[in-house]
Amino acid sequence: MKFICLGYIEEAKWDNLSDEERQRLMKDCFDYDDELRRGGHFLGGEALDSARHAVTLRVKDGSVDVTDGPYAETREILGGILLLEARDLNHAVSLMSNHPGVKMGPFEIRPAAEEINSQIADRDKAFANEKRSQE
Repeated sequence: MKFICLGYIEEAKWDNLSDEERQRLMKDCFDYDDELRRGGHFLGGEALDSARHAVTLRVKDGSVDVTDGPYAETREILGGILLLEARDLNHAVSLMSNHPGVKMGPFEIRPAAEEINSQIADRDKAFANEKRSQE
């Protein structure tokens, strides 16, 4: 099963770390990601830039309204995602419980929506085939 692990971070906590502490934490995270890779569990991931550089879109009075920052009014913001392969949710929890990133904030773990993702993959293939036939 695929799981999406959403890693949250309190930016003020990150900002208060020294450069050496940040580098050490990132090395620990990368090392653990390598362990997940060796076990066939790491499918990918993306770190996110600071929420200070984010915008949020929402429809307001029939048009799109753009506001600065994340939608949620909270200290903990989404810091990155990790795609994980695990037997079940308990296995995913067990694997992510050892991730050093948990020291910076919580991880939300959700099963991927396999049926919808399969439909997205089918559309991607159809689009790629259509594009090739036009070339």
